Amino acid sequence: MILGQVFERFVEESPISVMVRGLLETILSPQKLDELFEKSTQTQYTKELLFSTVVEMMNEVACGIRPSIHAAYQAKVSTMSVSVTSVYNKLNAMESNVSAELVRETGASMEAVVLHLKGKLPNWLPGYRLKILDGNAIAASEHRLKPLRTCNSAPLPGQSLVVLDPSLMLAVDVFPCEDGHAQERSLLNKVLSTIEDDDVWVADRNFCTLNFLSGIVARAGYFIIREHECFPWHDASEFRHIGLVEGGQVWEQTVKVSDNEGYLSTIRRVKVILDETTRDGDGEIFILTNLFPQVATGLLIAQIGVASLRDDLNRNIFIVKVMKQ
Repeated sequence: MILGQVFERFVEESPISVMVRGLLETILSPQKLDELFEKSTQTQYTKELLFSTVVEMMNEVACGIRPSIHAAYQAKVSTMSVSVTSVYNKLNAMESNVSAELVRETGASMEAVVLHLKGKLPNWLPGYRLKILDGNAIAASEHRLKPLRTCNSAPLPGQSLVVLDPSLMLAVDVFPCEDGHAQERSLLNKVLSTIEDDDVWVADRNFCTLNFLSGIVARAGYFIIREHECFPWHDASEFRHIGLVEGGQVWEQTVKVSDNEGYLSTIRRVKVILDETTRDGDGEIFILTNLFPQVATGLLIAQIGVASLRDDLNRNIFIVKVMKQ
């Protein structure tokens, strides 16, 4: 009865936090996490230390509850049957595909919750699914060994490509790489293997390669990608002015692109003359897309391209603002 009264008080005073905690505990339940590990692992195995226990400690660190894994371990040392060294050994040997499956499965579970609660934002492009691709390099930090913190050539913890669904505001996929010095482009073949019909991929110029764009087209997908200065195109039409967006004036033309095996397609090239230069000093940007004009106007393509220049917080606010229009 005492526990019931305490619980009821939280439900009455802070119902949202109670619901969120209940949902997270359901989605990240120990049973589900351990089943995911057994299904995904290829070399590791469970002896005494469960995968769910490691995830619980990592969650405390990621959420800022504990400053480190060692601190999270010390907080529950009375219930642990292994040493802190065993915890670090488990983490060091964790396979990247296990981490990727954790993101995919929790993303799918959260998507079901969002849809059930009717919390999905309006689609930018009805009938299509937008996926925003971005890199996440884990740079040097105070958590690295002190002698290595200022050494650019020292091994980095790793990096990943993350896929955001802006209508759900959820990370729905991740492509981790243990080599922190690897180029983001080296992971694009893995991204291509996940492309589905009518996906629309939004990305910055680092991902503007001929193979990636032609790979998207070959899988019946679409792209809205900022142009890299080395991207090859030919037979451009004259630019025509089509209007203004928040951030600059918009012009549009068509260009032809040929892949390694011949002809790719005629695609649209949108130019935005910016009101303010980017942090790299660019006064204008170019966005490439194979979407038809009746599906996405040049102004909408420009809005998405300008949004990709903003920092993460402003970009998310901008996405929500545009999708509600």
